[in-house]
Amino acid sequence: MTNSYDSFQKRRLRSSYASVIISIAIVLFMIGILGLILLKSTKVANHFKEEVVMSLFLKDDVTKDQISSFRESLIKEPFTKDLYFISKEEAAKTYSKDLGEDFLDFLGTNPLKNGIDLHLNADYVTPDLMQELQQKFLKNAYIIDVSYDKNLVEQLTKNIQRISFWLLVLSGFFVVVSIILINSSIRLSIYSKRFNIKTMQMVGATKNFIRKPFIWQSIKLGLIGALIALVFLGFVIYYIDKYIPSLELAKDYLSLVYLCAGIIVSSLIITWVSTYFATQRFLNLQTNELYY
Repeated sequence: MTNSYDSFQKRRLRSSYASVIISIAIVLFMIGILGLILLKSTKVANHFKEEVVMSLFLKDDVTKDQISSFRESLIKEPFTKDLYFISKEEAAKTYSKDLGEDFLDFLGTNPLKNGIDLHLNADYVTPDLMQELQQKFLKNAYIIDVSYDKNLVEQLTKNIQRISFWLLVLSGFFVVVSIILINSSIRLSIYSKRFNIKTMQMVGATKNFIRKPFIWQSIKLGLIGALIALVFLGFVIYYIDKYIPSLELAKDYLSLVYLCAGIIVSSLIITWVSTYFATQRFLNLQTNELYY
């Protein structure tokens, strides 16, 4: 009879551990997917920001050597992503192509200016910083005018802020749900040992002594769940990279390292906190309350 009961208890314990691992793996997998979205949303937002062009129009009396020197100084600036020099002859050809006729035949002279199309690093593409740069360039002796799409920059900034806010809200929601799910699973696994906890407490064991093996066991289960989540996340990354290679998920090694580290650290923190409070609850129960 004793062997049968022990066998039943072991099966029950294994089933409890399995449910904890599965719950942790599912939750961490969802957190990993959300982490991918957050990482890629930043990259996509930066991509659109860096497509914004600030055009610097040069004065007619600026020589080629001065233009070359000015370009070299711009390349060294921290706000510069890349730049392209466009001569007024090239600009005229492009303008004529867009119009469908050669406007130079009509005007007789080329009114356009030599220019530099400047692409800024994403951090500098904000309404305030771009306005500051515009004022700075207008004071330059080589520049006659500066042009960029202010409405586009303002709209882009507002949309990115709005999307970032809702992604953070969604992230917070997922974190709360994950803590509740994992906490419930761990509490159920500890519930089956509540009599053992109370027996140890009655013979003089301290709370920390009783709590320690439960925390270590939960951390081990959390790490197993994290590894399972990372395996499935790896498959997702592989197929996304295969069918949408432009995202370059598999090549972004630094982001992947951060993502993996975040999932593992999350598993450790959530399981430790959940186990601590779950054991604390049973440690504070009276003997007659264990049956409810």
